[in-house]
Order: sequence, then C-alpha cells, then structure tokens
Amino acid sequence: MELSTPRRDLRVAAVQYAVTEDTEANLATGLRMVEEAVAQGAEVVVLPEFCNHVSWYDDRAHAHRMAVTLEGPFVAALRAKAAEHGIHLMANCTVLRERADGPRVTGTNILIGPDGEILAVTDKQVLMGSERDHLDPADAASPVVETAFGRVGLYSCMDGVINETPRMLGVQGAQLLLNSLNSFALDEASLHVPVRAVENRVWVVAANKVGPLVPERSIDAVAERVGVPKDRLHGAGEAQIVAPDGTVVAIGPLTGEAVVIADIDLSLADDKTRPDGTDVMASRRPELYAAIAARPTGRVAGPGAAEITAAVVCPAEDEPTDLAASVRDAAAQGVALIVLPEASPVSVEDLRAAVAGTEAVVVSSLVEDGMHVGLVVGADGVLLRQPQLHVSARHAEEVTELGDGLEVLSLPWGRLAVVVGDDALYPETFRLAALADTDVVAVPFTTLTGQDLDPLLLERAAENRLNLAVASRATAAGAGMLVPLSPDFTLWAPDRGPFTGVISRPEPMLAGPGVTAAVLRPAQATNRMVTKGTDLVDGRPWALAGALTAPRDSGRSNSSR
Repeated sequence: MELSTPRRDLRVAAVQYAVTEDTEANLATGLRMVEEAVAQGAEVVVLPEFCNHVSWYDDRAHAHRMAVTLEGPFVAALRAKAAEHGIHLMANCTVLRERADGPRVTGTNILIGPDGEILAVTDKQVLMGSERDHLDPADAASPVVETAFGRVGLYSCMDGVINETPRMLGVQGAQLLLNSLNSFALDEASLHVPVRAVENRVWVVAANKVGPLVPERSIDAVAERVGVPKDRLHGAGEAQIVAPDGTVVAIGPLTGEAVVIADIDLSLADDKTRPDGTDVMASRRPELYAAIAARPTGRVAGPGAAEITAAVVCPAEDEPTDLAASVRDAAAQGVALIVLPEASPVSVEDLRAAVAGTEAVVVSSLVEDGMHVGLVVGADGVLLRQPQLHVSARHAEEVTELGDGLEVLSLPWGRLAVVVGDDALYPETFRLAALADTDVVAVPFTTLTGQDLDPLLLERAAENRLNLAVASRATAAGAGMLVPLSPDFTLWAPDRGPFTGVISRPEPMLAGPGVTAAVLRPAQATNRMVTKGTDLVDGRPWALAGALTAPRDSGRSNSSR
C-alpha cells in the first residue's frame, strides 16, 4: 500500500493504571482509560505492559491459562475500541501461541490501527527476573512499522533498561518508540526511558503501571522472598513522553491513574545532528560492532581492585589552567587515574613528568598524523594509544583516519578502556568495552548538551556496569563527572541493603571547573546480574541484533505480523 505524506503533528497519550488477576476487570479499566485519552484528543494511545493480567504467576501453567490469544475476546475488544475512535492503540499482553514445537507464552506488544486491524505484533526480547520462569523471549527481531503518520517501533520495559532493542528500532529509521512498562523502579522514569529518546534522536511514549505488581494474595510472601518492601512492589507510574533531545515534555505522577498527553512533531526525529553538526546515526560504524551480535561467552577477566581514587580535570572555558600542575598535584595525593578533556594542550612529556615517581596514569587525547588519539600516560611514557572510532564534525578538517577497534589496558588495579571524544555518543562503544571485560572507562570529552552527562553517559555506566571518569572543559551544558559502581547491586541478593526503589542507576559525582576526585570500584564491574537470571551484558538480545551490525545502507524493515 502506498502511504500518503506522513503527518508531523500528532497527539499521543501514555496511560497508567493498576492491573489485577481479574482479566475482565482489567479489560474494562483499559477501555475506560482509552476513552479518557480519546476525550483529550489522543490519536495514539499506549497502555502499560501486561495489561491483561498482573505479571506474577504461580507457575508456567498458570501463565498459559491466563494468557490471551490474538484471536480471542480481549484483543478483539481492544481492536473494536481502536476502530470506534479511529486511533492507533498499543497494548501489551501475555499472549499464548500454539506452535508445532509446543505452546509459547510471550510478553507481546500489539499495535492496532484505526480500522481495528493489527498492524504489528512484537515480543519482549529481554526478560526480567521471574518473567523468565513463566514466559518465553522473542525469537524474531521487532520491525519498524510504517503508519499513516510515520515510522513506529515497539518495545517493553526491560527491553529498554539496556540499549539494544530500542537501538535496533532507531537505526532502522523509527521516529516514534512506544514503550510499555510494568516497573516498580524509580530509575525507569529518571534514566532508562528518556535516554532511549536522546541516544536515538526519536520520540518515546512510555506507559507504566501503578498499584501492586504482585497479587494481593501473595504479595507479603513475595516481598519477603525478594527482599523488596511490600510498598515498593507497586508500579512506579510516571508515564511519560520524551522528545528527541531528551526533554521530558509530559509526565504522570508516581501513584494513581493518569493520562499523559502531548502534541509532538515527528519531523524532529529526522534530525540526527548534534550542536556541532555531527550526525550520530550516519557516523555509526556497524562493521566494528560484531561482538554485540555474537553469542555471549561470559566475563573471563577476574575482578580489579575494590577501590581506586580517580580525578577529572575540567578547566573553565575562560580561565587559563596549568593542566600539568593539576595532574602533578593529583598524582602526589595518591590518585590512581587522572582524566583530562579531549585535545588538551599539554604534551606527552609534560604528562609523563607530572606523574613521575607515582603509580598514577593520566588520560588525554591529541590529534596527530590525521587521527584523534586517546593516550594513557604513566611515569614510563605512553601505555596505550586509542584512536577515535567515529567521525566528529568538530575534528572534520584535522582527522582523516579512524581507528578499527577498542583496546583495553590491564593495570594493577583493573582493566581500563579509553573512549575518545564523540565515541562516547554511541552506546555500541561502551558495550564493546563491557564485552572486553573493562572495569573503568576514561572519557576525554566535550560536553555540548544538557543531556550528555545525564542521562546519556550515566546510562553507559548503568547498562554495562562500568565505572566512568568523564572530563570536559566546563561549558554551559556542564563539565565532566565520575560514576562509581554501587556495591549494593542485584535484586534478590541476600546481602544487599534495603531497597530504595532504584535498580541500576548509579550515583554520579558531577564535576565543576577544576579538579574533582571520587572513589571508583573496579571490582564491581564483574557483577552484571540486575536480578535473578538477568545479566545486563550477556542478557542482551544478541541473536536478534543483526540490525546493529548491518551496513548503514541496508534499508529499513517493514511492518510484519
């Protein structure tokens, strides 16, 4: 079918409400919330994850019994409601499919068009914790769906806690990502939802639950079992709509039903350029990302030191700074790792002299022989040269050659990688670092936007379990930061402290002008288990990730069922 010119102005809605074990009541609630959204002019409505039944089951057989079918009355009622109002509706349900190899129950996003027809069905790719006991993961990649108003991608909850699923949709040309959530984590709204918009330069509409996520009959036992207080096993709300620059344009409350509405301009998702002109999609290097789509092998390297002190030097733009003196002072105070902004005007010899007589290493970068190269310098000289991997508009005239891979340096306290300049804008770069068993990443950088540090680089630490040390000249958008990994990680861990509502968001130390130091924890990079059975790195949907390694001109995928 030939589509007319896509619309650019669109009113979208993300709704939040509670779901129980009563499937009929849940359907009635969902239909009522759709009516409320339509009454406010919504043309696209997103319902929360597992809208047919609360997500906790007694066993796999129970999940099978309570799942809906695509041909059954639950989905039929949603289709009729979409057709009644001529809207696009996304609902996520547990769906039963009978197949030759046996029945499968999946967490499934169903996109329904304004004529009531199902436009796309996509299954959840990354299962979280107990979901793995009851559900089956996707066995096919999610397509980008061509609609009358633009290109749409669908994903759900844990799919967005790591980057691969939304990234696949972004690189295939999606303008709008619809995300259904079933989350009690406060860091969904503060980090994992908005970062998927800004890293892909797309709109995100995310609907979450409120109310208990576990049946009332078993919530006390579950709370004791998993070590999460009963009142924390409730959906965290904050359904939201996020613009391509990472701005949250509308957000719901933490509790209570809500319809979150915004008018969006889809054409904003067609602009992939940074303030300096760098196109963050055109500059990707798929040929370098093969490891992301390879079968996981697990971490091989042992843990690094429990703690080190690291420092970032962030000169004020309008004040001269003696960088060598700053390095010398930090090294003399026992700082193990010192990071300078990209292209800092200080020679290798001056850096070597600044750390002479200490165990410190300093990281900077320079442009030499047509390459932008990150340097790790110790008392004995240069220990690592890491060329920049992606094109940057800032260095277009000087840099004519790029690197062909990411190197990792083994130091007495752990494994160090250097992400040079704009390489930090690509989630793939940090995934490669994690797959190479990196403990700490040094980032000589230039901060250009208010979202560069948080959520963009903060998510790189969170989703890969990497300590970060980011240094930039202080700009109006910020300077650098240090991100130590928490030792209190992994839900259901017997020795973790009281759960505060945050699952994987680290606590960064933002740096202002001058020298900022903090304790990093290299050994914590070995623990990637966010919850039972869910590894943030090896749990990526590697077998479905061909879109990340495909040549950039391989075209977009189309809608499928």
